[in-house]
Amino acid sequence: MQRLRRLERVLLVLGVLMLALYVAARIHQAVLSRAEVQRFTAGHLVLTSGPHGEALNTENPDFSLWSQRRIKDYEERLAAQFAPAIAILRIPKIHVEVPVLEGTDELSLNRGVGHVVGTANPGENGNMAIAGHRDGFFRGLKDVGLGDTIEMVMPAQTETYIIDRITIVEPSDVSVLKAGLHTSLTLVTCYPFYFVGSAPKRYIVRASIADSARSDPHAIGPQRSEAGGFDQQANAR
Repeated sequence: MQRLRRLERVLLVLGVLMLALYVAARIHQAVLSRAEVQRFTAGHLVLTSGPHGEALNTENPDFSLWSQRRIKDYEERLAAQFAPAIAILRIPKIHVEVPVLEGTDELSLNRGVGHVVGTANPGENGNMAIAGHRDGFFRGLKDVGLGDTIEMVMPAQTETYIIDRITIVEPSDVSVLKAGLHTSLTLVTCYPFYFVGSAPKRYIVRASIADSARSDPHAIGPQRSEAGGFDQQANAR
């Protein structure tokens, strides 16, 4: 009986110590996270409001659709050092406001969404490709549709795009990165949205700049592309 009581005490002490370590780690992480957000905001004050002066919520994303792993990665990456955002991506339909970082490495995609190197930069003509994780910022893409708007907030201007095509392609399909007749924005994430392991397909949302956007009557809902696959560089798991 005495041995059992001693064991209970030991387990209780260990439990308290583990809880204390967890709380300390969370407090330390929160302090670093706030510091990084403040650095980002201070360096990009012009990006903290929308075209009508409304505040952009880049500090507190909606985690309701995120996986626990992705939330953990996001919080950890807040404390890391990286280049500042080049723009803010807004998708009003799904309440997404997220910094666009240069590159599609894990550090960038766990903190925001990433500009695919080699595609048009924000504000340039051509096709600008943005990759994001399907269990993070881009999970809500499953709920967007043709005609919905996407905004790219830049230091000097805000451009509005209208979704005109949604497709599902192979991971090696590079055709989705090519420029078309109009200035466009392509969002890339993995598909299916709820899949254990590395998802086998890519979900592509194509939008044309508002003054030239045209709905494609053949793109009613997600479609499979017959093209050859998508560049692994934008492998947004």
